[in-house]
Amino acid sequence: MSDAPDLKVGQVLRESRTITDEDIVAFADLAGDRGRHHLPEQGRAMAHGLLTASLATKVGGQLHFIARRMGWEFLRPVWSGDTITAEVTVRALSEVRSGTGVEFDIEITNQDGEAVLRGDSTGVIRH
Repeated sequence: MSDAPDLKVGQVLRESRTITDEDIVAFADLAGDRGRHHLPEQGRAMAHGLLTASLATKVGGQLHFIARRMGWEFLRPVWSGDTITAEVTVRALSEVRSGTGVEFDIEITNQDGEAVLRGDSTGVIRH
């Protein structure tokens, strides 16, 4: 597992960010999802679920992780102004033909410590 030498089963990787109206509008433009609950001119904007989930993919990008499967359970809305933190836990590591197989458990919480998203992902860090 030479391509993931710093990863260990049980290791937790974290990323945080504050979601802004600008983030939500940019994601709406990119994804084409302009539901009124996502538009700040209608009051406090609700972040798209996949915008929230993308915080976990930032961790994967830093590891050069190629996801093969992702599963998400959206538990609570995330609003403009909320600060969210992704905790990505290494559940398993294995040698696979193309590199290091990795399984992650994911939990994203808001600034009040409430879980807003739970999920998992499997994939590979290629040789």
